[in-house]
Amino acid sequence: MSDHPIDGASSAVPLRKRLRFLATILLGALIATLLATVPSPADDPADAAAPGPKDTTAVLFSWTWNAIARECTDNLGPAGYGYVQTSPPQEHVQGSEWWTYYQPVSYKIESRLGTRAEFKAMVDTCHAAGVKVIADAVINHMSGKSGGGTGWADSSFQHYDYPGIYQSQDFHSCRRDISNYQNRTEVQECNLVNLSDLNTSSSYVQGRIAGYLNDLVSLGVDGFRIDAVKHIAASDMQGILSKVNDRARLYVVQEVIRANEPIQPEEYTSYGDIHEFAFARKLKEAFGGGTINWLVTGNGIGPSWAGFLPNQNAAVFVDNHDTERNGETLSYKDGSSYDLAQIFTLAWNYGSPSIHSGYEFSNKEAGPALAGNGEVIDPVCGQNGWTCKHAQTSIENMVGFRNATYGTSITSKWDNGSTAIAFGRGDKGFVAINRGGSLTRTFQTSLPAGAYCNVVVGLPTASGCSAGGVVTVNAAGQVTATVDANGALALHVGAKAGQGGTDPGTDPGTGPGTGDLTVYYSTSKGWSAHNVHYRIGSGAWTTAPGAGLTAACTGWVSRTIAGGASGITAAFNDGAGTWDNNGGRDYALSGTIATVANGVVGAANPCGGTQPTTTTTVYYATGWATANIHYRVGSGTWTAVPGAAMAAACTGWKVKTIELGGSSGLTAAFNNGSGSWDNNGGADYAIGSGPVKVSNGTVTAGSPCS
Repeated sequence: MSDHPIDGASSAVPLRKRLRFLATILLGALIATLLATVPSPADDPADAAAPGPKDTTAVLFSWTWNAIARECTDNLGPAGYGYVQTSPPQEHVQGSEWWTYYQPVSYKIESRLGTRAEFKAMVDTCHAAGVKVIADAVINHMSGKSGGGTGWADSSFQHYDYPGIYQSQDFHSCRRDISNYQNRTEVQECNLVNLSDLNTSSSYVQGRIAGYLNDLVSLGVDGFRIDAVKHIAASDMQGILSKVNDRARLYVVQEVIRANEPIQPEEYTSYGDIHEFAFARKLKEAFGGGTINWLVTGNGIGPSWAGFLPNQNAAVFVDNHDTERNGETLSYKDGSSYDLAQIFTLAWNYGSPSIHSGYEFSNKEAGPALAGNGEVIDPVCGQNGWTCKHAQTSIENMVGFRNATYGTSITSKWDNGSTAIAFGRGDKGFVAINRGGSLTRTFQTSLPAGAYCNVVVGLPTASGCSAGGVVTVNAAGQVTATVDANGALALHVGAKAGQGGTDPGTDPGTGPGTGDLTVYYSTSKGWSAHNVHYRIGSGAWTTAPGAGLTAACTGWVSRTIAGGASGITAAFNDGAGTWDNNGGRDYALSGTIATVANGVVGAANPCGGTQPTTTTTVYYATGWATANIHYRVGSGTWTAVPGAAMAAACTGWKVKTIELGGSSGLTAAFNNGSGSWDNNGGADYAIGSGPVKVSNGTVTAGSPCS
C-alpha cells in the first residue's frame, strides 16, 4: 500500500501505516497465538506461486508503458525474467508525487504513464519477449482528496462520489482514519490515511472492481499485485476474485503485512502469494550489519523461521516502493550491501523474488522526472536518476542463475562464522557472498568439473568469459577463488566458459534466459500451422495441440520453452489432427537448441547466420568395453559391419565424430563387435548434426561430458 500525506498534510510528518506497523511488530512466539484466531480462508483455488523456473519479477516502478515495452525486449526477456510488474494503470489524481497512482478516480486505463493503446502495445511486446505482465491493482479505496477534484483523464470526482462508478452508498460508513489496528472491523472498514474506503462486501462494488480487473485481463495481463489487501476482508477478496475471468492462468501476489494484529497473511493464501516483509527486514539486519552467517544456519532463512510463510506462498524482496522510503529495508542507497542482498535473494531457494527498480530521491515524496504536461518522461538508464537495478550486471545475471538452479536444494553450505557464506544449489550452481574483507579459499561445490564464468561480473563468450576470467571446478567439485570485499562469486551450469557467442540465451541481450530451450522444427511437411505438444521432465503435458511455433527463418519455425534446457518430451502437429510423434516414440530434446527435421534430432541453430555444422558427434551410453557405430549418412550406403570404432569419452560413454557433408543427419545402430547389437528395436537411430547423446533407446541433443 502506498502511504502518503493527504490534502496538503505536511510532508515532514506524513501519516504512514508502515511506521505504525514497525512500532507494533512482534514476530515469533506471538504468531501462533494470533493464528488461532484467524478464520479459515474460503476454498478458492489459486495459482499460489509464480510458475517456475522463470519466477523472478522485475518491478519497474513508475516506468512508462513505452519504456517497459523497450525494456522487455532489450533486457528482461534476454535475462530470463518471468514477469514485469507495472505501476497502477488506472486514472489517478493529479500531482507530481510518487503516490498519485495509488489514488484512483476512475478505472480508465489512462495515466501519466501512458495511454490505453500504449499499455496494450506494451503487454503484447513483453509477451513477444517471453515476459509476462503483472499490474499493480488498487482496489481497496479511491482517492484521499476531501475536496474532490479532476483526475488525470479529466474525470470529475468528490471524496465519496465518482460519477458513473461509485456513489456515497458504495463506501463504508466509517469515514474517519483507522485509529486501532487491534480492531479488525476498523482496519477493514475505516479509511487508511483518508483514502475513501470502498464497501468491498457489496456485490455491486465487487462487480465494479472485477470489471476493472477483467478489463486488464482483456488487454493481456497475466496477473496482479493487489495493494492493501489487509484492509479488505478475506471473504471480500473471494467475492471479487470469483468474478475475474481466466482466473486459473493469473498469478496473484498480495500485500498483507504481518504485525501483532488480528489480521494475518494466512487468511489470504487461498487467493495467491503474499509479500513476505519479514524476509526483507532480516536481510537489512544481516547485510546492513555485516554479519550474515546466521541467514544460512540450520535450515536457513525461510519457512522454518517463526512468522515466515510457507515457501509456496511467499513472495520475497529486498525492498519495494514503500520500504525504500520509510527505511524499513535496505534500498539502492545502501550500495554494495543492497546488491549482495539481491544476489542472496536470487540464489536462495525461498519464495518467488521480485527486484525493485525505481529512481533516486532525496525527498521521499518526490515523483519521477516529469515533462511539462505532467507525463512521466520515458525512463532511460543513466538519465534522470533511474536506478535500473533490474539491469545491473550483478543482479540481472543472477536471474539466469536462478533459472538454471530452480527446484534444487541447498548443498555444500559454508560460513566463516560472521561475514562470509557459501552454498550450492544441487549440482546446478554455487554462490559465495562476502560482506567482509577480501577472501581467498578453496570451496567445496556440488558442480560437475569444468570451466565456468562468475556471472556476478560477466557471462560466457565464444572464447571464454566477458569479465572476471575463467573459474575452474576440479574433478572433486572444488574451486579455489578470491571473493573480493563486499563481493560475490556465482557459478552455474548454464554459464560455462566458451559456450557463448552463437546461440540465443548464451550472450546478454541476444535471446531467452538461461535454462530455456529453443526448438526449431522443419516446415518440409508443408503444414499451414505448426504446434509443439510437450512436457518438461516428468511434468504435465501441455493441452493439445500444444504451443504454436512461429516463423524463424526459411524452412524453419521455432518456439522457446522456458526451463526446457534440462529436457523435454515433445511431438508436433498441424493443429488439424496431423501429428509427427517420432513413430509413436515422441522426441527427447534438451540443451539450449534442438532441431527436428524429418525425424532427425540435431543441436545446431539453423537460423544463426551461418550454415549448420557439417559433422555430428555421437555419444553412446554403454557398458561395453568396445563399441562400434554402424551407419549411413543421409540416404547413402551403410558402412561395412561392424562399422566405425568409437573412442572412450567420459565415464559410461563412447564417442565418434562423423562428417555429414551436405546431409542433415545419419541413421545408425551400435554393436560391441562380438555379436551384440542395439538397433533401437529394429528401427535404427535417426541422429542429427552437432553433439548428440544416445542412451537407453533415446536420442537427445548435447554432450554428456561437458
